[in-house]
Amino acid sequence: MKYVISLFVGFLSGFPAFLALMYLNPLSTQQTLSPLSVTDDSLLQLQYSAVPEESIVLTNDGDSLVRPTPAAVPELWEDTIKNVEVQIVPLVDNSGRSAGIGIKFSSDSEETRLIDSKLMVDSAWHIYLPELGSLFVDQKENRWSYYRDIVLDARMNSADSWAGNWVGVMTTGPNGLGTGRAFGGNGMLANVESEFVEVISATAYSTETGPVGMDGLLTMTLPDAPTTSVSQSE
Repeated sequence: MKYVISLFVGFLSGFPAFLALMYLNPLSTQQTLSPLSVTDDSLLQLQYSAVPEESIVLTNDGDSLVRPTPAAVPELWEDTIKNVEVQIVPLVDNSGRSAGIGIKFSSDSEETRLIDSKLMVDSAWHIYLPELGSLFVDQKENRWSYYRDIVLDARMNSADSWAGNWVGVMTTGPNGLGTGRAFGGNGMLANVESEFVEVISATAYSTETGPVGMDGLLTMTLPDAPTTSVSQSE
């Protein structure tokens, strides 16, 4: 019996230490500099609000941290899609001018390894820009730092909220340099193949409603695209 008790006590003392080690993992750092910041290609940059209430539509299984909006939107609770989130957002250029809409599909990834500080999500964007055409994006995201630095901190806070200034590059692949893949669908972007990075900047989060102050920046290289007026920078 004494060995069982020793094992139980050892588990109780070791498990919190294991969780603390995962939380404070010195090898886990949030990337803040986009891999595309050093490219010589032209860049197409689009911004969107990541606050749920400012989305056109956001839906999931209904039990996620962020509730679906608007309230009447169907929830994705069927077994085959219950781990999927769909978000439709307006996109604007760097000057704040309306540029189009983006539809993002996200699902849990089997590549998640919490012990390696990897909370992975597979996501895809369908972006429609009336002046340019459409883009399809395939990316892998690591949301570990986002959940550790913002969501968990908010839950540990007595006010059930988080406030600060946080910037993180979410995209980690599938390209070897940690960028996503973008493919032109039609219009002026037809047949364009480029790299893609999504960056999130946050200032406020609530455990009750989710993101309160949060924006996303989508950046794509346009190596062969013609010059346009929609938010390109050299």
